[in-house]
Amino acid sequence: MKALGINCSPRKGGNTEILIKEVFKSLEKEGIETEFFQLGGKKTAGCIACMKCKKKQDGYCHQKNDIINECIGKMIQADAIIIGSPVYNADITADAKALIEVASYAMRAAGNPLKHKVGAAVIAVRRAGAIHAFDSLNHFFLIHEMMIPGSSYWNIGIGREKGEVVKDEEGMKTMKVLGENMAWLLGKINGNNESGEVKTLTTASLTKGERKKEKKKIRKKEKDVKSINN
Repeated sequence: MKALGINCSPRKGGNTEILIKEVFKSLEKEGIETEFFQLGGKKTAGCIACMKCKKKQDGYCHQKNDIINECIGKMIQADAIIIGSPVYNADITADAKALIEVASYAMRAAGNPLKHKVGAAVIAVRRAGAIHAFDSLNHFFLIHEMMIPGSSYWNIGIGREKGEVVKDEEGMKTMKVLGENMAWLLGKINGNNESGEVKTLTTASLTKGERKKEKKKIRKKEKDVKSINN
């Protein structure tokens, strides 16, 4: 399993990055691979309603949006997605907004390949606006039918200058617990349920050949489970 952390802060090594990587620590302890993607500060563009993605139905933006398309490709391949943003004007950054605008329209037009993946928002804040920003990112996960784990508090860390967020003990603990809960949820989604019935995998992001292979594996597992139950 793999978790992708997307940093929508233009400040590399800042508080948002620190919070995302604190979540990673808990995930990595459970053997989950993590990947950090720096989106903030790079050239991004919001949706201009050209409708090309709706016609192509391939999940990607068809304007000059290379960084966001690279990010979309990684999102499709990941099992869990963390989107982190600092609070700008009581909301998420422009880069974060561009990502969720473009990715929402393009991927939903392609059959919603994020369905049933795990999603979590992480917010770095100086003082106010954190809940508004937190809600903005959660709306993205919800419209894609993703699973959102909770934590010991809202996923918020308080700090202004670089590294200041580590002084927020409750915020850092929240990230640790968030990672633990994400790992638990990933295990439930990718494993068997309590009755022993094998779950059907989401294959929207796979190629035709890969889907055939996955379906064969699923049928074999289902036969194995039936033989055990009988």
